[in-house]
Amino acid sequence: MDLFIKFLVAAVGAGTPLLFGTVGEILNEKVGHLNLGVEGMMAIGACAGFMAGYLTDNFALALLAAFGAGVLSALVYAVLTVTFMANQNVAGLTMTIFGVGLSNFIGVYMLDKSGATTLKLPENVTAQMRSVTIPGLSDLPVVGDLLFSYNPFVYIGILVAAVCGFYLYRTKTGLNVQAIGENPAAADAASIQVTRWKYINILLGGGICGIGGAYCSMIINSGVWISNSVNGLGWIAVALVIFAAWKPHVAILGSFVFGALRVLKYYKMGFMAGWPDAFFDMLPFLITALILVITSIRGSKGAHIPASLGVNYFREER
Repeated sequence: MDLFIKFLVAAVGAGTPLLFGTVGEILNEKVGHLNLGVEGMMAIGACAGFMAGYLTDNFALALLAAFGAGVLSALVYAVLTVTFMANQNVAGLTMTIFGVGLSNFIGVYMLDKSGATTLKLPENVTAQMRSVTIPGLSDLPVVGDLLFSYNPFVYIGILVAAVCGFYLYRTKTGLNVQAIGENPAAADAASIQVTRWKYINILLGGGICGIGGAYCSMIINSGVWISNSVNGLGWIAVALVIFAAWKPHVAILGSFVFGALRVLKYYKMGFMAGWPDAFFDMLPFLITALILVITSIRGSKGAHIPASLGVNYFREER
């Protein structure tokens, strides 16, 4: 029982960066933009968050830096695809290549500049990233571990998903945003500011992805800088959008499931005890590929897919 509870707690932690990446991508896709640059935006956020924490000794500034870096990287994508109407797939893939490369370059530069063998976050920052303890609640049996034993990123991620879900499905602005993703020409005819809301959602989604990247570099790597810290999680997040049916609140469950797949190798039980670790390392990516294949086979039957996803809007063609 104790092992199973530890497994569930670890699954939530492992799924948190996926939650940020998924919610960020949902905001992009809800306005009709398939942004394949999630991996790159998370990588830039990972670098910015870590370096800000390393240089300022302040956890809050690290979070702001990660969010800001994600926004700036998303701005590049938005200018290319919204203003200049570049191919969304090409722009997204370019953003991934650029983001991962830039992150690794800055990491190597800072390492050489410091003259040390490793870059490690100051103790003050790592102390603020430790699990939050709530007197009375954290000590409860079972419930305390399952609900009140996580680092600040976990609670921020759940809050962000809940707020974005409310924004998209419970506000007039959110309904307008969804209308843009379904039919931007009709939304434009209804006096909805299509370009403005495309930019707002793409930039906000990029910032959220940046925080997810900071989780990778600051939490998963235990406060030590490691190149390629995102390590493919951005691609899983893109597929997880489909798994979550484009709903931020469902993404909480989806990220938990994929988080469980990521840590399963450390909690092998019963008949799985003799299975090689490589199989479990492959499992999240295998499930990701299966989701994409099944979705492509279903085609238009995927009722939740925004109708204009991946199609640039040119107002003069209305």
